[in-house]
Amino acid sequence: MHKQTRIVLGVSGGVAAYKAAELTRLMVKAGWDVHVVMTEAATRFVTPVTFQALSGNPVFTDQWDARPDNNMAHINLTRGARAVLVAPATADLIAKVAHGLCDDLLSTLIAARECPLLVAPAMNRQMWENAPNQRNVAQLRADGVAVLGPASGDQACGEVGEGRMLEPEEIMQRLEAWFQPKPLAGCRVLLTAGPTFERIDAVRGITNTSSGKMGFAVARAAWEAGAEVTLVAGETPLPTPIGCRRIDVRSAEEMLGAVEAELRGTDIFIAVAAVADYYVLNQSEHKIKKDAHILTLELAPNPDILARVACGDNPPFCVGFAAESENLLEYAEAKRHRKQLPLLVANLVQQAMGADDNEVILLDDQGQHRLPRGPKLEVARQLIAHVARLYGER
Repeated sequence: MHKQTRIVLGVSGGVAAYKAAELTRLMVKAGWDVHVVMTEAATRFVTPVTFQALSGNPVFTDQWDARPDNNMAHINLTRGARAVLVAPATADLIAKVAHGLCDDLLSTLIAARECPLLVAPAMNRQMWENAPNQRNVAQLRADGVAVLGPASGDQACGEVGEGRMLEPEEIMQRLEAWFQPKPLAGCRVLLTAGPTFERIDAVRGITNTSSGKMGFAVARAAWEAGAEVTLVAGETPLPTPIGCRRIDVRSAEEMLGAVEAELRGTDIFIAVAAVADYYVLNQSEHKIKKDAHILTLELAPNPDILARVACGDNPPFCVGFAAESENLLEYAEAKRHRKQLPLLVANLVQQAMGADDNEVILLDDQGQHRLPRGPKLEVARQLIAHVARLYGER
């Protein structure tokens, strides 16, 4: 998003208002221009001074605030804004918006806005489940309002259930995703990520240094682009990307089985995982004891997951990854032709494995396309945009 993207953050009166302070900090950190509007009830939980300090902008609470030259804060604040986000959005605020009521600054500027509206509900589980509230939420969705959450869990009242406001980090990710183009809307994407683990004995195995960061970034970028994403992941502590369905596996054989089980109906298959080339034939059921003898392992080749999918009957649009330590373009192009891939992503092992950023070269029938080095999510977004173009041109 543009560095000066203007966001109006509405804060209504609920305990979760304290989370809006962290959300403000995250948006400012991302370079957004944040303007906070609070209801009178919200000021009972967090003071306007907090939001002014975090946003660097004046905070508005009063419909009759005389600071704007024309005395029309409800008009001025949303002009030029990319979106209005209300977090927390109480049952009262949701009811007002659903019925077009305008009795304070926040509800009035929402009615007068020229930009999209997103709300992050926050309330007691019984208030959330209350039939009138559910009708109001349904009306917001029917009116084109994006409803973010709520989550389920412990609540301030001591109860447990649905109604918690999403955490600031998740709201931020969903807001960022909401702004992304949706070239893969309606597409099903199947993706592999992370390392595989080939068992030697009860505690040891053969694996590699892949962190899964690039694959998880590509999964998130595909979801942001509107796709339904299934992520087959090797062992990694990374959290599941928002909106993605995750299947955990260990070995290459397990990964192949999961891929084949999910292949039906898949439009795009992206093989990012660093799959071990070999597995151990002479595995030990128990831990091998250390002694003076040399341990000999018998290795056999693992199945080539990407080749099986790409060379199968009626394959999906396949994208491969090549991580090499030398002769990158030569080896990558040979791999692309050998596996009959319309697109292959090439990167150097030394620069990619475990790092937070990456630099890749895309190889397709039109030639080479170098993407500048950057955070893996930014690289993934550019990759998905390229995939969407090629997929659309098939």
